[in-house]
Amino acid sequence: MAGDGKKLQPIIIKRIKKTGHAAHGGAWKIAYADFVTAMMAFFLLMWLLGSTAKGELDGIASYFQSPVKVSLMGGPGTGNSSSILPGGGRDLSRSFGQMDSGEAERAAKMMGAQMAQEVKARQEAARLDALEKKIAVLIESSPKLAEFGSQIQLEKTTDGLHIQIVDQQNRPMFDAGSSLVKPYMRDILHEIGRALGDVENRIALSGHTDATPYGSGVRGYSNWELSADRANASRRELVSGGLPDDKLRRVEGLASSRLLRPETPTDPINRRISIVVMTQAAEERMTPGSIPAVVAPPAAPAAVETSMAPALQIPAEVTKSTSGSGG
Repeated sequence: MAGDGKKLQPIIIKRIKKTGHAAHGGAWKIAYADFVTAMMAFFLLMWLLGSTAKGELDGIASYFQSPVKVSLMGGPGTGNSSSILPGGGRDLSRSFGQMDSGEAERAAKMMGAQMAQEVKARQEAARLDALEKKIAVLIESSPKLAEFGSQIQLEKTTDGLHIQIVDQQNRPMFDAGSSLVKPYMRDILHEIGRALGDVENRIALSGHTDATPYGSGVRGYSNWELSADRANASRRELVSGGLPDDKLRRVEGLASSRLLRPETPTDPINRRISIVVMTQAAEERMTPGSIPAVVAPPAAPAAVETSMAPALQIPAEVTKSTSGSGG
């Protein structure tokens, strides 16, 4: 019976019903991403601190202590010591330390102004070269000027283009001891005035004599007055030929103070009219520096503001040789 009971014991079958898991959410992913980002930032900071010079570290510390002072004034607080990376700071052109942003902006503006000046100087040099060729062609092609080509000398200097009209032994530009212009000299000045009519540069005009003293003595009419009168007579002829009067920057008489041939002071070639088509730099050198006005006492009228201008440097070296006489 006992054996029959075991045989009759019911068989129990367990059936497990499988169902889907509940959603866990993605919060752990965000936490893991934050952890990875923090570790990357930490190792990047360690690398930067290990590759930065001590001077720059001091500069960073100074910045956080007084940021306004360092940003505005720069100086030792900006990390002036050497960096292992060339061009430390915001200006990569510098190999030592840093510089404040104001200094970088000033340097950029200065560099821009210098580049603009260089471009302007090249353009001006090209204009003067074209003018020199124009006058040289004019001298060769004009029947009036070709005959007197040996008396017209062209030379480029730092002041600009020099056009010098010189005397010859048997062909003076003016009557002896006078500012009366000879007819051929008038033709030369008219042609040159026409050629200079459209130039942008300003012009300086000067008259020169040789060292022969004027007959009326030291206290009377001398070579100074004579050279000034000849320069002014030449100015009138240039303007008559087509040169705008406002293009002239200076008209002066220099007597025999700047001889073309100092070794032969009475040589006729020293008697000349010099026309200088000035560069911008030469014109700026001639600009007078202002002198403060001096106010007189109430009873006397106020003094007028005065100014002095330096003399234009006109070279005296000319390679041409011509025969002449004093006078």
